[in-house]
Amino acid sequence: MTQPADAGAGPAAPGAIDFTAPTLRRRMAAFLYEGVLLFGVLMIAGYLYSSLTQQRHALQGKAGLQAFLFVVLGIYFTWFWSRGGQTVAMKAWHVRLVDAAGAPVSQARAFARYLLSWLWFLPALLAVWLADLHGGGVVSAVLMAGVAGYASLAFLRPDRQFWHDAVCGTRLITWRPARPTRSAQAQSQA
Repeated sequence: MTQPADAGAGPAAPGAIDFTAPTLRRRMAAFLYEGVLLFGVLMIAGYLYSSLTQQRHALQGKAGLQAFLFVVLGIYFTWFWSRGGQTVAMKAWHVRLVDAAGAPVSQARAFARYLLSWLWFLPALLAVWLADLHGGGVVSAVLMAGVAGYASLAFLRPDRQFWHDAVCGTRLITWRPARPTRSAQAQSQA
């Protein structure tokens, strides 16, 4: 494994791990794309829950549904992060999760990161609850401000990693799959 690159160093050698954090813009694009993908995952999980529990009204069994969806999200992220370090959205944006040494993340570390990643939302949700806000637009604005505020905290760290990654001993890196060489392409065409 290669040690973390200095900020002024050039591109990493082929096969070496580039420990440079992806730009905040790219990480936030992956974050938004993940939200789009998770909409479908949560819709299917919610349908499954309502079918299994014979839920007839949206507010009936609300706490159980929320707990179920929390577990579904935990399984989703833990599974993807511990098997290859990338969700579908992270693959699309060339972002990978590794531990501090550049090794794959264990399931326990991935689950701890999942739990701590709720720091993206908890302060804003607490503010919404304490202020007794109910309007969808106001709640959305507070959540977006909370997410933007948490993301900007990465600028306070020299390695530009998020705070939950620092606590969990993980890091997001730029990860582009190696392109096949011309000889490999020629062999595959033969």
